[in-house]
Amino acid sequence: MNEHARHWQYDELPGVDLLRARYVRKAFVRHTHENFVIAAIADGVEVFHHKGGDQYAGPGALALVNPDTPHTGRAGVPEGWRYGAVYPPVDVVAEIAAETTTLRGTPGFVSPVMDDPYAAGLVHQVLRAADEGNALAADTLLRVAVTRLLRLNGGPVPRREVRPAGARIAARARGVLQERMARPPTLEQLAADLGTSPFALLRAFRNAYGMPPHAWLTDARVRRARQLLDNGTTPSEVAVSVGFTDQPHLNRHFSRMVGVPPGAYQRERKNVQDRR
Repeated sequence: MNEHARHWQYDELPGVDLLRARYVRKAFVRHTHENFVIAAIADGVEVFHHKGGDQYAGPGALALVNPDTPHTGRAGVPEGWRYGAVYPPVDVVAEIAAETTTLRGTPGFVSPVMDDPYAAGLVHQVLRAADEGNALAADTLLRVAVTRLLRLNGGPVPRREVRPAGARIAARARGVLQERMARPPTLEQLAADLGTSPFALLRAFRNAYGMPPHAWLTDARVRRARQLLDNGTTPSEVAVSVGFTDQPHLNRHFSRMVGVPPGAYQRERKNVQDRR
């Protein structure tokens, strides 16, 4: 069974990433998204590790991940899984929540898996409308789907409990890694610069961001790579800019987090920009 994926944007849904894919052997490593993940399973089963446990989503179910929440992804059955996903930005979801629900605070999804064939069908209809260039339908269906999911499975996003001292150290470490993305220090060097020990830093960072510094850095590099690719930078230039050894190194990590190679990702983005 062949794997295939398309990761694209529709210019009438600004900032919303769209994905349609079938994966069999694909395994997404631990990563995060700046946007919400709303993935509707059409066939097969997806398994994803989320907040300490494996979650299973089968046909008619939705995998729901809040922004900046570490998670993975893999097939739960030999034939893999087929799904469609929309990734609405935080401000879009907040706007919909304020207009159509009574949620207060930062809205998000309470349960990572929701069995709702009707909502799953709405997600697939959004993708179909985007494919057909039906802007009114795509925008309407997206808002109806998000409203339904928030009403049935919405709540304020819980904040990760981190001790103030540990949070400060973790935030400072993250700032250093952002500034030195292409040439990061070792864990020992980073800890020494921050006046702490490597294991204390590792514990504080994991508690604050849900993953160790090296995994967070790879995730941040891929996020930055997406921004550069959106701006037209070539994949080979992007690889060096964000600190990967070469383009194959970028390709490997990018595909394991985004689901498609950087070249295919950029071609879809260029198509949207050309239409604009």
